[in-house]
Amino acid sequence: MRYTKEERLEIGRKVYEGIMTRYEAAEAYGISDDTARDYMRMYRDSNSLPPKSSGNGSDSYVYKPSERQPDLSDYESMTKKELIVELIKAKVAEARLKKGYEVKGDGPVKEYILLDSSNTK
Repeated sequence: MRYTKEERLEIGRKVYEGIMTRYEAAEAYGISDDTARDYMRMYRDSNSLPPKSSGNGSDSYVYKPSERQPDLSDYESMTKKELIVELIKAKVAEARLKKGYEVKGDGPVKEYILLDSSNTK
């Protein structure tokens, strides 16, 4: 099915803004996922927008640490047990990112944020 330029730009906007993935757009509009990506690029170029990080979504896909990262002096003042706890936290965060999600919050109030990246399995 052929779409007008306005319809193509609208499909591209939805993909660019993360409203739907290019695969969802392809299924919904009866086009290939490559065509949906081309529509997104057409929308981006016609509005002079920058490419999104990792090429497939919004800025929320880029890891941004929520709290200040400790510097060397912070680590030097920690006890051995505190250092071990920090190391465990870092390894858990790294493993979660590799699996494609990030956890914000603590205890019973946690927010799981899925990362949509082509590099995750």
